[in-house]
Formats: sequence, structure tokens, C-alpha cells
Amino acid sequence: MEKIRQLFSNPELRKRLIFTLVMLAIYRLGVHVSVPGVNAEALAKNLGKAGDLLNVVDLFSGGAFKKFSIFALGITPYITASIVLQLMGAVVPTLENLQKKEGEAGREKINQWTRYLTVGLAFVQGFGIASLAQSLGPDVVIIPGIAFKLLCAFTLSTGSVFVMWLGEQITERGIGNGISLLIFAGIVAGLPRAAGTIFNMLGDSLANKGNVAPPGVFLLLLVAMTAVLLGVVLVENAYRRIPIHYARRVDSSSMASQRSSYLPLKVNTAGVMPVIFASSVIFFPATIAQFTKWEWLGKAAGYVSPQTHFWIWVGVFVVVVIFFSFFYTSIVFNPDETADNMKKSGGYIPGIRPGKETSIYMDGILSKLTFAGAIYLAVVSIVPTVITNSMPGLNFYFGGTSLLIVVGVALDTVAQLDSYAVMRRYDGFLEKGRLRGGRLAKAGGRPQ
Repeated sequence: MEKIRQLFSNPELRKRLIFTLVMLAIYRLGVHVSVPGVNAEALAKNLGKAGDLLNVVDLFSGGAFKKFSIFALGITPYITASIVLQLMGAVVPTLENLQKKEGEAGREKINQWTRYLTVGLAFVQGFGIASLAQSLGPDVVIIPGIAFKLLCAFTLSTGSVFVMWLGEQITERGIGNGISLLIFAGIVAGLPRAAGTIFNMLGDSLANKGNVAPPGVFLLLLVAMTAVLLGVVLVENAYRRIPIHYARRVDSSSMASQRSSYLPLKVNTAGVMPVIFASSVIFFPATIAQFTKWEWLGKAAGYVSPQTHFWIWVGVFVVVVIFFSFFYTSIVFNPDETADNMKKSGGYIPGIRPGKETSIYMDGILSKLTFAGAIYLAVVSIVPTVITNSMPGLNFYFGGTSLLIVVGVALDTVAQLDSYAVMRRYDGFLEKGRLRGGRLAKAGGRPQ
């Protein structure tokens, strides 16, 4: 309560909080505005059985995809465009120079290219979704044809660009982490409905109504959710500290001094992105198979489905998560560049030679941390599925991917708010110091 009181007693921070809440409210209102020319109820019925990949897309759009609203694409095209440019930065020298050597101007240029690519991707995806809607049945689209596809593509791409703008406004004028907060808001918005469903199932279980799980299952579910939540908080805040010493320097008093610091490496450097990639890759064949007549694709997709071959799906999912964890970590953190910068600044790791040996040492530690982080991501993602598959009649909304996103964004937001509060107290201290000095000068005194 003291933290909350401090946040709202800070005028600047209070203004940022109110602005962020207004932007999130506008985003949630747009989720309920449907694309013209579509029977949203008929579309929702057909998409409800369309596959797990569309459920993943619907998760990141905050339920807007299955409602076919103007924000159906959500922030997904922007995330895809950002990932594409990050990957291209590793192979295209021009992008690599902009990312690493051009500083703020280079980052601004990359952000501009990301926006352009977002518009293109959103239009293509919108056109594809319009084609998908037409293929679901004659009662879904009121007037099918190329005009509807173009109208749908323009509407969805405009909505995606507007969502991107909302995220940037929250980052610049709000409390930060705009894109992450939009995804966070979409997931949290479904929690009241999910909690109501679970309570209704618990009531039916106590009254022995219908085919629902026994009451003890819900207690086990609560314990499992609490344990997983605590585990996620601990791992997301876990770091491996590598000690760094800097060469001795002689100061103005001719005394040698040595500075020490440490390099923090997160256990989960890749974040939630490997789980998102793995879910999309595994569920993509099954989703495509439902809208095509390729029998071989349907049979192949059945072997990696949690409903038909659960343990095969678990093995494939773990392998894919590990692969994408190493892949994404290699993009986020470059041991060679870090070792080179450390050498230029006179820093070294005790017992390790600067340069190549330092890079090899950090790469070895990072590989171990990445493997541990990948296993953690896979376990957290699989646990809810294991619970629902082993306990028939239990419908669990808050899955592992949702939990990782919600906890990660919440921790980042709290850290951001703390930094604003500390900055405000620091500025207030400086203002008081200047004010006191000015009063002494007016009174003819000398500031001590």
C-alpha cells in the first residue's frame, strides 16, 4: 500500500499511469468492434474448432482474433517484423552497422523500417485471414469476393498499425513496455471469465452435476498454479554474476585504485519467445491440414498433437523449445562483442585472459544457462497441458505461455515504476539543493 501511495503522490508518475490506463482502455474497446461484412458469431463457432495455432494467435490479440475485430491481428505483425529485422541484422552488413555502430540514429532508422515492414505484413496477413473467413462457410461472410478481401485487409492492417501506435505511445508517454503491456492486458482481460468458469465447474463438482472433475482436483490445480507461479518469479529474477575487474589506474593523488564489477547473465535470456516460436511451428501443420485436402499432412500433424499422441508431442515440443532458446539467445547476446568491449575498457575476468578466451568462457556459461532456461520454459509450458490431459472434465484457461508473459511483464513494469520513483526522488533532492543555495546567495551568505 505504501508503494501504491507513493506512485499516486508523484504528479509525473500519476500522469503516466493515467495515460497508460486510457490507452489500454482504448485498445480493449477496439477489440469489440467487428470488421464490416462478417457474421462474427458464425465465424467464432467455426474458429472454435480451427486448431491450436489460431488459439495462440487469439491469445496475443486478447480475444480479438476469434471475434474478427479491427484489432484481430493485434501486435503480431509488429513482433514478426522486429524479429525479421533482428535475424537479418546477423547476415546483412548494413543492418548490423545500424544496430551496433550508428547509435540512436541507427536505432531510429531500424524502427522506421520495422514500421514499414509491419504495414506490409499486416496487409498480407489480413488478406489471408479474409480468405480463411470465406472458406469457413457461406454464412460467415455476407458478401464474399475480392472486394471483401481488400476491405478486410485494409481494415485489419489499419487496426494493427493503430495498435502499434498505442504501444509506442505507452512506451514514450506512459510507464514503458508498451507492446508487452498490450499483450498483458489482452491475457488478463480473459481471467475473470476463466475464473468464473472454474468456479462454476467447482460448484457442479460439489453438487455432482455433469461430467466434471472431483473437488480435490481443483485444490490440486490451485497448488500447482501457486507452485508454478513462484517458480516463474524465482527463475525470471535469477542471474549468474560473472566478476569483472578493471586495470589499476593512478588518480590525481598518485594512488593506484582498482574497480570491480560483475556481468549479470539471466538464466532465461531468451524470455518467452522460444515458447511462442515452438507453439507456432508445431501447430502450424495441423491448422493448415484442417483447411486443405492433403491427407498426408493431417496424418503427420496427428503425431505431434497433444490430443492424440501426447508424449510424442511433449518430446517434440521440448526439442523445439531448446533449439529456439539457443537460436534466440545467440541473437540477443554476443559473447565476442562483449569480450571485445570489455578488453577495450580495461576489464577482465579473474583467471581468464582478455579477448578470445574470455569470449569462450562466457559462451560456455551462457550455453549452460540457456539449456537450463530452455528446460524451465518447456516445463512451465507443459505442466498445464499435463494437468488438463490427466484430469478429464477440467478446462484450464491460464496456460504456461500466458503465465510466462503475465509474470514477465509484471516484473518488468514494477522495475520500471521503481526506477521512475527513484528518479523523482533524486530530482527532488537536486531541486532542494539548488533552492537552498539560491536562498543563501540572496541573503548574502556563502553556500557550505
